[in-house]
Amino acid sequence: ELGHRVTVIKDDDVLSDIEDYKDDETLLKTRPPVVTIMGHVDHGKTSLLDAMRNTNIVSGEAGGITQHIGAYQISNNDKKITFIDTPGHAAFSNMRARGSQATDIVILVVAADDGIKPQTIESIAHAKSAKVPIIVAINKIDLENSDPDKVRNELLSHEIIVEKLSGDVLDIEVSALKGLNLDKLKEAINLQADILDLKANPSRPARGVIIESKLEKGRGSVATVLVQKGTLKVGDIFVSGSEWGKVKALIDDKGNNIKEAKPSMPVEVLGFDSNPFAGDDFIVVENESIARKIAEYRSDKQKIHKNKVVKS
Repeated sequence: ELGHRVTVIKDDDVLSDIEDYKDDETLLKTRPPVVTIMGHVDHGKTSLLDAMRNTNIVSGEAGGITQHIGAYQISNNDKKITFIDTPGHAAFSNMRARGSQATDIVILVVAADDGIKPQTIESIAHAKSAKVPIIVAINKIDLENSDPDKVRNELLSHEIIVEKLSGDVLDIEVSALKGLNLDKLKEAINLQADILDLKANPSRPARGVIIESKLEKGRGSVATVLVQKGTLKVGDIFVSGSEWGKVKALIDDKGNNIKEAKPSMPVEVLGFDSNPFAGDDFIVVENESIARKIAEYRSDKQKIHKNKVVKS
C-alpha cells in the first residue's frame, strides 16, 4: 500500500556467503592424496609414519601412544603425500570418524604377529562409512612369530579381500622398524591416487578442515588446518565452526613460516581467538563483517542446541 517491497529473510541467509560452489574444470589441478593411518593401538601406526618421515615422534611421548593428532607431508619421487596420524586411543574414535571425512585413502595398519583387534574393526567401519579405498599395511613382518597370511584370512570376515586372495584391496607387507617395503607402500598410495584422479582448484578462496587445535604459551590458539580447496594466505579472514579470525602466520609441518598453503597441505594457523574443534570447517571469507555474522549465527545455534539437550 505504501510502496514498500517486502523481502523475506531467513535466519540462515547469512550462510549463503560461505556456500561452496563447483569449480570450473579448466582450473582444476592435480593435488596430493590425503592419507589417514588407522589401526589398533601398538600395531605401529606412528612408527610407520615415523619411518616414512625419518624422524622420531613416539620416543618423546608417554607410553609410546600418540598424544596429539598430527598431519605431515612427505615427498616421494617428486610426488607429495599428506598423512593424517590419528591417536591410538579409544576416546578419540569420534576424531577418527572425522579424520576419515577429510581423507582420500585409509591405510589400515595390522600387526603381522597380532592380527585383527577391536580398534582394527572400528577403523574398517570408519573407512567403509567414509567410502574411501583401503590399503592394508601388514606391519612387523620382521618378527619371528609374524603370520601375514593369517591377517589376510582374518580380513576376509570383514569383507576386505586383498589382491593375494584375488580381491581388489592392495596389501603391502612392511616393517616400520627395519624400514622394509616402505617404497612399495608409497607406490601403492601413488597408484591409488592416480586411479582416484584427485584434483582441486588452487586459485580460489581457501576451504579446509581442522585436524587439531591447542592452546600454546605465547602463541595463543593454534590449529592445524588441512587445506582442501583454494590457496590459504597470511592475512586471510576466516570462519571456522563458531570461531572467526585473521591468519597471522602459517607454519608448515617442519616448523617453517610460509606465505601460503595449497590444496592437500596441512598447515598450522595462528590467528584464532579461541580453539576450534577438530573436524570443524575452515572457510576464507571476504571481510570481517561476514566472518563475525556467520560466527555469531553458528554460536547462537550451538547455544540453542545445548539448551534443548539440557532440557531433554
